[in-house]
Amino acid sequence: MGSDTDPPPRLEMRGIQKSFGATRALSGVDLKVFPGEVLSLVGENGAGKSTLMKVLSGAHAPDAGDMMLDGKRYAPRGPLDARACGVAMIYQELSLAPHLSVTENILLGVEKSHGGFLNWKGMDTLAREALAAVGLSQLHPRTRVSDLSIAQQQLVEIARAVAMDCKVLVLDEPTSSLARKDIENLFALVRKLSAEGISVIYISHFMEEIKAISQRITVLRDGVTVGHGITALMDPGEIIAMMVGREVGDLYPRSPREKGEAVLTLTGLTGGKNMPRQADLTLYRGEILGISGLVGAGRTELMRCLFGLDEVKGGTVRIGTFSGRATPSRRWQQKVGFVSENRKEEGLALGLSIAENLTLPRLQGLGPWRLITPYRQKTACETWISKMPIKCVSPAQAVGELSGGNQQKVALARLLHADVDILLLDEPTRGIDVGSKAQIYQLIDDLALGNPEQGRPPKAILMISSYLPELLGICDRIAVMCKGNLSKARETAKWDEHHLMLSAIGQEVSL
Repeated sequence: MGSDTDPPPRLEMRGIQKSFGATRALSGVDLKVFPGEVLSLVGENGAGKSTLMKVLSGAHAPDAGDMMLDGKRYAPRGPLDARACGVAMIYQELSLAPHLSVTENILLGVEKSHGGFLNWKGMDTLAREALAAVGLSQLHPRTRVSDLSIAQQQLVEIARAVAMDCKVLVLDEPTSSLARKDIENLFALVRKLSAEGISVIYISHFMEEIKAISQRITVLRDGVTVGHGITALMDPGEIIAMMVGREVGDLYPRSPREKGEAVLTLTGLTGGKNMPRQADLTLYRGEILGISGLVGAGRTELMRCLFGLDEVKGGTVRIGTFSGRATPSRRWQQKVGFVSENRKEEGLALGLSIAENLTLPRLQGLGPWRLITPYRQKTACETWISKMPIKCVSPAQAVGELSGGNQQKVALARLLHADVDILLLDEPTRGIDVGSKAQIYQLIDDLALGNPEQGRPPKAILMISSYLPELLGICDRIAVMCKGNLSKARETAKWDEHHLMLSAIGQEVSL
């Protein structure tokens, strides 16, 4: 779409600008989407995608620029006004009220009443119609939302948009917490809605999804539209180059490296509340070992036991020659670092500065005696900001103000500042853009390779990921977690996505 013979756009945004104080978030963005089209909006974290969609959804008023919806000027006074106009936003972090029923969530703010009383029968009927439209006809409308799975909650949000006669549906990273089957169901629904004439703006960091679901792509970089294109005619390298402003080499670097001595050994490990149930593993210096498996299989619980966050009930965890009880503090002393999958609630202190977050595990050398000199802390932080690189105003900026990709870089830089030997990485690239992923992949590869001539011995990396191309691209060996049990780690060359999935669901795999 986009030629002279096309119908008028359903939505057009022209020259959109938005600043927050001295920070220019949008510097003149152009975007259009046609009726029944799926448009992918891509860009690095911090490129302006979220701000642009908040302008579209009425959460922010633009400083300049125009918006047109079905040929008429569109200037929503707030999210409810945007919703009434037919523009619905489904955020990555769902915005449902978990203590309310499905019906109450779908009709929140537009409840039906009669004689001063809620018309529950009419509301349930509308909710059932909306649920049927998204494939949830079997779901009772009075079900409490907190009792639903993440995939079902997402569909309820879409049902709420359908109930409001949605014209433009924005999906922001909709698959980040979904299993593969749920992703397939979501894609089928998006195609159905598109066929019914609803325009969909799809935001994702996954190139495979973008290629599979969208007809056109719009690329943002630094608050400006830098490119448009027909999805089928654009290759991932071209898209990434537009996003980051430079050519990106091999997305998954793998330097030739030699396996050193064993640094971490698990023998018959059991722990946590009910997982892991059985884990045997040996991690070597200079190795990247990946752990695959379905959500809920016990992968995160395994990492928490290794780092001393959860109780080890049976078996042993040996770090070097030590195999006693451990706490996170002791693990840091043993040069073991952990990056949590939940960076907002567990991985970072969002209210503290970049410098405070980054230097927290190792404060030695930042001042005389036990004091911390702000200048030394700032200088140490600036070194890692430059090396990673982390896009920020200064080391004093609160981590919570950074984009997701830059927050993840802070979490990783903390391990580098602490000079750990063993890195435990739980979903280290979840929710970040392709450009940042490429930088993190290169960093992980460099850490595993080391540089003894510069006094940097190879590190050992144990990494969880739900993104199979990532594991297959950068890992030396992969083990699979299924229902709390860890399989034998095999050379990556012996795996493919099909066999990893079979092993994850408990099928016997012969390799």
